[in-house]
Amino acid sequence: MIEPRVLKGFRDFLPDQEAERQRIMNLLGRAFGANGFVPIDTPILEYTEILLGKGGGDTDKQIYRFEDQGGRDVAMRYDLTVPFARFMAAHLHELYLPFKRFHMGKAFRGENTQRGRYREFVQCDFDIVGTTSASADFEIVLMIDRAFRTMGVDGVRVHFAHRGVFNALLESLAITEGADEVLRIVDKLRKIGEQKVRDQLTELIGSDPAEKVLTLVSASGTNAEILATMKSLVPGAAEHTDRIEQILTAAEALGLADRLALDPSITRGLDYYTGIVFETFLVDLPAIGSVCSGGRYDNLAGLYTKEQLPGVGASIGLDRLMAGLEELGLSALDVRAADAIVLCLDAGLMAHYHAVAEQLRAAGLRVEVFPDQKKLGQQFSFAEKKGIPAAILCGEAEHAVGAVNVRDLTTRTNTDGISVETAIDVVRGICGAGK
Repeated sequence: MIEPRVLKGFRDFLPDQEAERQRIMNLLGRAFGANGFVPIDTPILEYTEILLGKGGGDTDKQIYRFEDQGGRDVAMRYDLTVPFARFMAAHLHELYLPFKRFHMGKAFRGENTQRGRYREFVQCDFDIVGTTSASADFEIVLMIDRAFRTMGVDGVRVHFAHRGVFNALLESLAITEGADEVLRIVDKLRKIGEQKVRDQLTELIGSDPAEKVLTLVSASGTNAEILATMKSLVPGAAEHTDRIEQILTAAEALGLADRLALDPSITRGLDYYTGIVFETFLVDLPAIGSVCSGGRYDNLAGLYTKEQLPGVGASIGLDRLMAGLEELGLSALDVRAADAIVLCLDAGLMAHYHAVAEQLRAAGLRVEVFPDQKKLGQQFSFAEKKGIPAAILCGEAEHAVGAVNVRDLTTRTNTDGISVETAIDVVRGICGAGK
């Protein structure tokens, strides 16, 4: 016998878990569509050269890479952004600009597993390509806010900064070699704490530059106060601080100021970000980390095409978000597989049972048919285990007069001798009362 085991960092999803995941993805799809984003998809497998060297740091080490049956060097995508850049370069002349896409799919990284972090995971990405405007940057902020509101999650805050300000500070400190490593060290501030970041920066760039970097990324106060600190520390970054100010002004105008936090410690460890960067946290569970991250990546598509394709976007880490919502008691797990079940009292009436089920489905109800003529107690038990609230019963006597009986499985009460049309209303009432 083969042991039915699953690889570390990979998971099976039971019906209630998968139903919740599908519910959230459906909500997100409607939210993205409401803002004019259109869906795309890309292959899970790419040529390895497409993916290597785009994420920086340990990302290349985490790629699932192998030689396929044709001897090709291939790898599994580790996010949805790099394949999207390749997609844009390949299909640029079939599309229109600005192009607004959303993409929900699996990605794979061979990294250490922890709470809410797995080796196979679902990302929900949304991007705007073909414009460098502050409007596009702000629309991503709006989209993040709308996505979480659509999911019924109000306790979130979007932290953002601008990589250009950070880069300008490094330039003023004459830090060129090791700049990417400085960025990745700072990106670990929440994970390892200020002192460890200070120690690592001091070892890499020296004590004085390390303190200046920490002064920037540790700036505190109101958004306006933090912006003033950034301007005073990095006067050569006016273009970038102006962009920050535009976004803060727009957020104030639309009533989002309390959900948006200017946070210079947000740098994002991936190499391809060039401008505004975002990380989104559950206010009541910050320790789980960012549940929605992204930023502007004006140069990423330049790896595949000579066309200038500036872009900005964000990605919701669905698995981490679901883990956080479950821990906070905000998950809407619902094991109800159907609204009603047609029970089997007489195997000879099989066709009729399916016809009744079709009538209920045509009325918008979710209905299944029990396939075997078993004891009623067994069929009731089956329905209750699946969370189905209503049962349709029809034996020879009911069939002869064109009637059915409906049993409310939550209250153990019956409504007998009614038409299928009336049964539809009864089932709707049972489902509504059970919500």
